[in-house]
Amino acid sequence: MLVVGFPAGPLEANCYLLASDDGGECVIVDPGEDVVEPLEAALSGHRLTPVAMLATHGHPDHVASAAEVGARHGIPLHLHEADRPLLGPGAGERKDGIVSLVDGPLRLAGLEISVSRTPGHTAGSVVFGLTSAEGGRIVLTGDSLFAGSIGRSSGDGDELMRSLGAKVMTLPDDTVVLPGHGPATTIGQERAGNPFLAGTGV
Repeated sequence: MLVVGFPAGPLEANCYLLASDDGGECVIVDPGEDVVEPLEAALSGHRLTPVAMLATHGHPDHVASAAEVGARHGIPLHLHEADRPLLGPGAGERKDGIVSLVDGPLRLAGLEISVSRTPGHTAGSVVFGLTSAEGGRIVLTGDSLFAGSIGRSSGDGDELMRSLGAKVMTLPDDTVVLPGHGPATTIGQERAGNPFLAGTGV
């Protein structure tokens, strides 16, 4: 499995490309602010054709370029319905350009992607899980879980902790966490050393 990630925009939100390999179809996760130029370079460099955009949540730093990317490639944005009210004009609020995400499996670009709603940071926050052909696991956590921190901002902290406990921290320790900001980590590292999870039973 091919994973390409880069930070973009003033808040350095991570945008990811997921594909089976170079030279095929891919999905774009979190097309946020100022991603168009680096995104097109990554697509070209890996000879990838995007078939869909996925949003971990609807904040502008994660979806601001969805309209432009969607228009360039003729692809929809998959977003949980609860976060649709967060979308501004830059996110591509086209009636035919938004697909509602629901819990369960999603098959795109030859990948089996699990969708799990994790409300707390926003009402419609989700995490995406994938398993490689070799058995490696990754989870894209958006702004719910970071290396050494958790998402807070305007969200509901108690609800976020319930979501993390039920949907994220139940994953195996070797699961690689690709967060919405900052470096990658693992579930094991966060279980052992994340100060926001210490003593919470999560």
